[in-house]
Amino acid sequence: MVYCIERVVRLIDRGMIFNKVGTIERCLERARDVYDGNPDNLKDNTKQDSIIMNIQRALVAVQDISMHIVVTQKLGIPQNSRDAIEALEEVGIIDGDMLKKLKAMIGFRNIAVHSYQKLNMEILRGVIENNLCDFEEFTDRIMKYIRR
Repeated sequence: MVYCIERVVRLIDRGMIFNKVGTIERCLERARDVYDGNPDNLKDNTKQDSIIMNIQRALVAVQDISMHIVVTQKLGIPQNSRDAIEALEEVGIIDGDMLKKLKAMIGFRNIAVHSYQKLNMEILRGVIENNLCDFEEFTDRIMKYIRR
């Protein structure tokens, strides 16, 4: 069985994963730079848009990584990004806590991008101050997984 797992892991496009991880890192750096530890920066629509766009780009990279791993590992045929991250949790690549955080981030993105409801700046502030590290935790787990 180990042989099969190792063989499938080799099918993962590591270059793509590394590029997406780099994208996540750049987006987080940019969001943090624009926010600059100052909640007043969220009152500036241009800064607010830049932060939201970079969070969205980071999340798209997470979704791309998740879909790629699910498909190459033959973990199922995900219908959407939630299916893909759930599949990662089912096989132990991420844990239940990370799954909840990523699902919450997808919900945040849907509100920010599709304007399902007016985006609450306190929620955005909370994401910036408390949840950007969730992306880093995700990339750490993915890198650990593909390097095993």
